[in-house]
Amino acid sequence: MNYPHKFSVAPMMDWTDRHCRYFYRLMSKHAQLYTEMITSKAILHGDKKRLLDYHKDEHPLVLQLGGSDPSEMAQCTKIAQDWGYDEVNINAGCPSDRVQSGSFGACLMNTPQVVAQCVDAMKQASDLPVTLKSRIGVDDMESYEELVNFVTTVKQSGCDTFIIHARKAWLKGLSPKENRTVPPLNYDWVYQIKQDFPELTVGINGGINHLEDALNHLDRVDSVMLGRTVYHQPYLLCDVDEQIYKQNTTRMSREQVLLGFIEYIKNQSDQGVPIRSMTRHILGLYHGQQNAKKFRRLLSGATVELGHLYEWLEYKDKKS
Repeated sequence: MNYPHKFSVAPMMDWTDRHCRYFYRLMSKHAQLYTEMITSKAILHGDKKRLLDYHKDEHPLVLQLGGSDPSEMAQCTKIAQDWGYDEVNINAGCPSDRVQSGSFGACLMNTPQVVAQCVDAMKQASDLPVTLKSRIGVDDMESYEELVNFVTTVKQSGCDTFIIHARKAWLKGLSPKENRTVPPLNYDWVYQIKQDFPELTVGINGGINHLEDALNHLDRVDSVMLGRTVYHQPYLLCDVDEQIYKQNTTRMSREQVLLGFIEYIKNQSDQGVPIRSMTRHILGLYHGQQNAKKFRRLLSGATVELGHLYEWLEYKDKKS
C-alpha cells in the first residue's frame, strides 16, 4: 500500500548518510527519507557505490541532486532509477559557497528557466518523480509575485511537487547556518502557493520543531519536512506513523531502537565501517531524558565500541 508522503526528514549535508537514514527508519516506516545533497558531477565522475548505496529498508528514499546542467542532471536521474531510488529532488535552496561556485542550490532561484530545462531533461531520462526543494526567494527577490513566477516556470516543465523552505536565502553576507535562522519565516507565502496552485503538491520546511506544529501545517499544505529537530531529537520519529499517518503501531522504546541499531552496526562493522561513523547519529536518542548526558558521554570517548552500547543497555535495565 502506498502512503502519501506527508512527512519527510530533510536532506542534511554530513548528516543524513545511509547509516543515519537506517537509524531513522527503525523508528518510522512511512516518513520519507532523503540523501544528503550529492552533486551531479560527483555521481558522474566519482565512486557511485560509495555515494549511492543504501539499505533496502530505507525506502521511501529520495536522491537529492545538486546541479544545473540539464544533460548531467538527466544522466544522474537515469542512474538514480537504475539504483532503485523512489524519487529525485533538485536542490534549489542551499546557500553555501560550494553551491554558489557551481551555480546551483539557491542560485537556481535566479534562473527559473534553467531549472525548467533540468526538470524537462530529467523527466525524459526516467520514470521517476522529479521534485524541487527551494526557498521563498533569494537575495533581491522581495515579492510574492517573483516566487509565483519561479513556481509557474518550473511547473510548466512538468514538476508538480515543491518543498519550500519558508525563508529567503542570502547568498552574500550570511553563512549557511545564519541562513537557517536569520531571514524571517514567512509561512503565509507557502500557504498561498498551495492556494494559488491547488493542483501542485506543496510541502513546507523551516522552523518546525514539534509534531503538533507539523499537524497544524498539514491543514494548509500537503507535507511537512523537518531537519535539525529530527537530528537532535530523533526519538520523535517514533510518533510519526501514528500521529501523521494515522497508523496503529506499537511504539518502540529507546532501548528497542538501540538494539535494532546495534544489529545494524554489527553487520556494517564486519564490512569495515568504523563504529563511530554510525554512533555519531544516535547521540540525541535520549534527548530530554534524565540520563541523556551520560549517554552522549559514553559515545563521545576517544574510542567507541559496541561494548559501550551493551553497557548502556545493562545500566538502563538495572534502572527500570
